[in-house]
Amino acid sequence: MKRATHLLPSSVFLLFFLCSPAFADWGDVLKKLEEKAPEVLNSSDNKEAMSIGNLDTQTLIEGLKQALEVGTQRAVDEVSKTDGYFGNPKIKVPMPETVNTATQLLRKFGMESLVDDFELSMNRAAEKAAPQATEYFLNALKAMTIEDAKKIYEGSDDAATLYFRDKTSDDIEKAFKPVIRQSMEQVGVTRYYKQLVNEASQYPLVGDMDLDLENHVTDKAMDGLFLMLAEEEKRIRKDPVARSTDLLKQVFGN
Repeated sequence: MKRATHLLPSSVFLLFFLCSPAFADWGDVLKKLEEKAPEVLNSSDNKEAMSIGNLDTQTLIEGLKQALEVGTQRAVDEVSKTDGYFGNPKIKVPMPETVNTATQLLRKFGMESLVDDFELSMNRAAEKAAPQATEYFLNALKAMTIEDAKKIYEGSDDAATLYFRDKTSDDIEKAFKPVIRQSMEQVGVTRYYKQLVNEASQYPLVGDMDLDLENHVTDKAMDGLFLMLAEEEKRIRKDPVARSTDLLKQVFGN
């Protein structure tokens, strides 16, 4: 009983999210799932049949459980690899605005390596923190309701990403910060920043360079992660070919 109640809403969502030609008419699919929902939710037998095409209930549910993890895990894997942030101009953790003038001056006077080391170290800290998001994405997927699924179904190309951001941002921020704090020490963010401030202080036009580096890296790391998740969502909506397991191929294949 508990298993069926927990997984059906997620099934509604993922049938849309990873739809294939086998499930082309989404109005019909959603209607069938809504009609079957009371039967499964009220059933004391987890083996009660709910099928779409030739798939039995258990195969469908297990396939959808796996599919729930695919998009979010791909996004996390992409940003957490070496140069996941640093090598991607769209999500690269940038220089804080308060130090832009200083970094430009330092580059002008031959200290490019110091500026580059500082920028790289911020991105390495973000890459180390990114895997912490996986747990919270999965929790959000498990908590998804039928109403949530409808909103995603009727929403924009990034509707699922917006759902994740709403449900997980606070938890991800709390999880990221201690990892980023530790990583900043390991990869030298604070050290490079102090060196940068010390060198830049010699120039009168630099201005105030005081900032919270931990918050800066955390905020930009989260922005980049959700941007990649939105791109992954859009890609999966338009390209249902990618399947990572045999079960997903069985559930979503042509």
